[in-house]
Amino acid sequence: MSIPATESDTATRALEVLRRLTARDDATFHEGQLEAISALVDEHRRALVVQRTGWGKSAVYFIATSLLRAQGAGPTLLVSPLIALMRDQVAAAERAGVRAVAINSANAHEWDDVRARLAADDVDVLLVSPERLTNPRFREEQLPELRQRTGLLVVDEAHCISDWGHDFRPDYRRLADLVDSMPEGVPVLATTATANARVVTDVAEQLGGDVLTLRGSLARTSLRLGCLTLPTSRERLGWLLDHLTDLPGSGIIYTLTVSAAEDTARLLAEAGHAVSAYTGRTDPDERVRLEEALKTNELKALVATSALGMGFDKPDLGFVVHLGAPSSPVAYYQQVGRAGRATESADVLLLPGHEDADIWHYFATASMPSPSKAAAVLGALGTEPLSTTALETRVDIRRTPLELLLKVLDVDGSVRRVQGGWVATGQPWEYDEERYERIAAAREAEQEAMLAYERGGTCRMELLQRQLDDPTAEPCGRCDVCAGPWYPTEARADSVAAATGALDRVGVPVEPRAQWPQGADRLGVDVRGKIPPGERPETGRVVARLTDLGWGGPLRELFAPGVPDGPVSDELLTASARSLRDWPWAERPVGVVVMPSVSRPQLVTSLAEGIARLGRLPLLGRLDLADGAPDQTSGGNSAYRLAGVWGRFAVGPELAASVAETTGPLLLVDDLVDSRWTLTVAARELRLAGADAVLPFALAAVG
Repeated sequence: MSIPATESDTATRALEVLRRLTARDDATFHEGQLEAISALVDEHRRALVVQRTGWGKSAVYFIATSLLRAQGAGPTLLVSPLIALMRDQVAAAERAGVRAVAINSANAHEWDDVRARLAADDVDVLLVSPERLTNPRFREEQLPELRQRTGLLVVDEAHCISDWGHDFRPDYRRLADLVDSMPEGVPVLATTATANARVVTDVAEQLGGDVLTLRGSLARTSLRLGCLTLPTSRERLGWLLDHLTDLPGSGIIYTLTVSAAEDTARLLAEAGHAVSAYTGRTDPDERVRLEEALKTNELKALVATSALGMGFDKPDLGFVVHLGAPSSPVAYYQQVGRAGRATESADVLLLPGHEDADIWHYFATASMPSPSKAAAVLGALGTEPLSTTALETRVDIRRTPLELLLKVLDVDGSVRRVQGGWVATGQPWEYDEERYERIAAAREAEQEAMLAYERGGTCRMELLQRQLDDPTAEPCGRCDVCAGPWYPTEARADSVAAATGALDRVGVPVEPRAQWPQGADRLGVDVRGKIPPGERPETGRVVARLTDLGWGGPLRELFAPGVPDGPVSDELLTASARSLRDWPWAERPVGVVVMPSVSRPQLVTSLAEGIARLGRLPLLGRLDLADGAPDQTSGGNSAYRLAGVWGRFAVGPELAASVAETTGPLLLVDDLVDSRWTLTVAARELRLAGADAVLPFALAAVG
């Protein structure tokens, strides 16, 4: 129940700040907002606020900050997950008359000024990422003093604290230690819009003490939900070509992979739609520009991966479309919550794909720590710091999963990040099999719930609310289950044809490796620095990436586990010929060389023979396997991947003679490109044998 402004000084002063924040003289609090502010300001409590997107959680902590600072409290420490979210939070704080600054990886040039302002008590809110708390310099030089001065600790997107949260980030788990280390009497606020009862319980336990939980209805009455199942990606893209302009205002088109975002954005842009791709590969400065372009309606849509998520705030966002479903209703609720925050109506449509489950499986297992890999990391670390780069030469783990594993081990206390790298603490680490099995089971259940959402047996908003354990869940009366489809269900034949043409494009460049990986010499490979130009391949080509919307599907089926070896299909051979026809090489190849394959010899040989026949090129021969089969196990880091293929290929006498007799580039044919080290080493052997140039070609590339 709201507290009348006249009943307390806190209420009166809070209402003044709210009206300054909103620039409206008639603004009033939503139910629960003033209760949360009073709990922090008057009672110095620990509070967990679970409220729908757009309810005004940021208003709670900015108003509480303003009132606490007026009482003489120190600055608020706000842990925020994304740089884009920090930008919006800083802008919102300014509107409330709150001085907010951020420390993150994108503004290192401002850190000295931020520290000076903190020392001068000229900062009301300091925003940091959870990862910043692990930075040795910040943790040792700045955090102790800041912790003693903190007037309020805020953990935004607090579902990330929980292992059960849909966006689990190990660094969030250390926030329980930060909360425990706060001086007595410092109020703590955790906020989220995407937490079911299990996550709420987990977060409340980690906040500790007597936690006040304020939970409201998660229904989003402005959203009109729908789900349209179309047979293929051609029909889904054709639907977008036809109906994107019919969707209200500007919005977001979410995809599950980077390549799908790029392909979709290119297709729509070529058809005249004002769209751009926004992914994890997008340059940080370009992200800022694209976000602003969408906010000012210069763009109809951003075609984005989850890189555009919690950090983006456009109150009048008119629609959200998903090309492919997220793996859980909770994640879906969080993403569609970008729309309709300050509008009476916004359209939300899901266009699920048959390939979704494969993508879900990959991401569901990517963040789970492996006992064997954890043991390898702990065995490699000692008391002398090792950088991540140096550690890569001692353990066969790629950079991204290695960094994630180190964070898990750090949070669990077995390793510690210090100046110069990582050290082992001596504390043993045990794989909590029961815990990770529970997480895996929960994620499988969430995937099943997402499939139930797609089937549409119940009101779509009600299903999302029930997945979030919202006791107020009831039929919305607006979605396509309650009121029937509000969207066109078909695409015109010419639009499907245009999408088909775009998806049928072939030929993706494969850039050559230019640098030998650090630490290769530790693994018996005596190379370092730049790869000499005379030993490198040229830029290569594949028909498509396995993650592509078009040819990615047939290629994923071809390379799926358990599929037997066999000759290349006429369809893929024709696609290969088209890739070669459109290849902008400086000089046409003069001969074809076959890569030796252990797993798919028929496929590679038939592909090379077919290309030679269609291109009227001589088939010069096959590289020999030397010293046993190459170790091409997917997943290792560059140093280990190079060591696995180093010295494994040789140019035999007959092939050497053929190479010596040719003048011009050679086409080196393989089936699948992953790390590029196999082709790099094989091309090097051909170059050393006298080849003028080597043009690598394969059917597919991973990623």
